[in-house]
Amino acid sequence: MPSDAVRLGEQLDPASTVLLTVECQRGVVGPESALPELADAARTSGALANIARMVAAAHDAGVQVMHAVAERRPDGRGASRNARLFRAAEKLSVQQLAGSTAVRIADPVPVGEKDLVVRRLHGLSPVAGTEVDALLRNLGCRTLVVTGVSANVAIPNTVFDAVNLGYTAVVPADAIAGVPADYTPAMIRHTLALVATVTTTEDVLTSWRRPRRAR
Repeated sequence: MPSDAVRLGEQLDPASTVLLTVECQRGVVGPESALPELADAARTSGALANIARMVAAAHDAGVQVMHAVAERRPDGRGASRNARLFRAAEKLSVQQLAGSTAVRIADPVPVGEKDLVVRRLHGLSPVAGTEVDALLRNLGCRTLVVTGVSANVAIPNTVFDAVNLGYTAVVPADAIAGVPADYTPAMIRHTLALVATVTTTEDVLTSWRRPRRAR
C-alpha cells in the first residue's frame, strides 16, 4: 500500500494538476473588503499567506494556476438574484464591479503571466456554468487544488462541482477560510473530507519540491 505522502505526490503531479484560488480578490479578502469579517478570517488564520506561498511554489514547479473571480456589471445584468446571499450583496458598500480594483487579485497572492483568470457574473461556484471545466480539460488536469474563500459557500460548491465532473479535489485545510472561524474545520472534517483529499499547505509544497522520475 502506498503511503499517504506517496499517494498525495501522485495526485499532485505538476503535469496534471491545477491550483485554483477562489475569490482571492481585493474586494473580498483585501483591506477594503465588502466582507470584513471574512477578510479578517482569511488573514488572521494564515490562509491568505498560505495561498500566496502555494501560488509561488506552483509557478516554480510548473503547476498551472487559475484565479476564479466573482464580479458584477455596474448595471447588474446577468447577476443572480434567486438567493438571499445575492440580494444582500447588492446592498454592500463595496461592490465587486468588473474592471474595478475590487476584482483584482489581493496581496500577497502573486499573479504570473501564465496564470489564467476566470471571471463569473452569476452563481455560487466558479466551476458551474463557467469556462473552468473546459479549460481544465484542455490543460490535461486530473487534480484540482482548491484554495480561497469562503468555506461557507464557494469552496464546498467548487469541490462538489469538481468531483462531479471527475476531477480529484485536493483541499489544503489551512488555505481556505470562512466565518465564523470555527465553522471551517468542522465543515472540512464532516463534509469535504468525505469527497476530497484534505491536506496542508506544507505537504503540498513538499510534494512540489520532491524530484520526480523521468517518464
